Amino acid sequence: MNRHLSPAEVQQAETLFPPLTDSLRELVDLAIRSEADEADVRRAHALIGEAARLLGSRVAPHPGIRTAGDGGALTWGNVLIGNRNAIAPPLRVHRDDTGKVWADLVLGAAYEGPPGLVHGGVCALVLDHILGATAHRPGEPAFTGTLTLRYVAPTPLGALRAEAWVDRDDRGKTFAEGRLIDAAGTVTVQAEGIFIRPKANSGTRR
Repeated sequence: MNRHLSPAEVQQAETLFPPLTDSLRELVDLAIRSEADEADVRRAHALIGEAARLLGSRVAPHPGIRTAGDGGALTWGNVLIGNRNAIAPPLRVHRDDTGKVWADLVLGAAYEGPPGLVHGGVCALVLDHILGATAHRPGEPAFTGTLTLRYVAPTPLGALRAEAWVDRDDRGKTFAEGRLIDAAGTVTVQAEGIFIRPKANSGTRR
């Protein structure tokens, strides 16, 4: 099992690693778009190898969620919000008094499907997370039951907004709706989802 991290260790890690992750995001984007000459590419490759050796000098024995000493989850590797995951945009979710949630994000070259457009699967991933955020309650996680998407327009790379709200709650299920909006204000994807909060004694795992 992963060792629980002390509050001081958590604070140090959450200060130290996010700038590294930001640099990795930039590196991924530049590696896709680079037109550097052969010598610079080979030199960059060597430097990345050196960085990998440094970071690999000490690693956690298992991947996945780490835990703090108070039992709280540290979702550093989460594919959308992880502050150590360069794949994560990252998605920073906000919530208003009505329960509506939203996130402003930028999806660049690493998320491309058709030329100049976001891959449809990435759109689904973002909307699954943002709709799911409407269903979570303190101490009561919710899991995706169904997610239905309607792709109404191409989603361009660049600045986007994802937003979602609760349609209704019914016997441990949250019925949520949401959408993805591009920088021009065009709705590109519409979504509906059902999110399930399992009973504490059900032993449900997903």
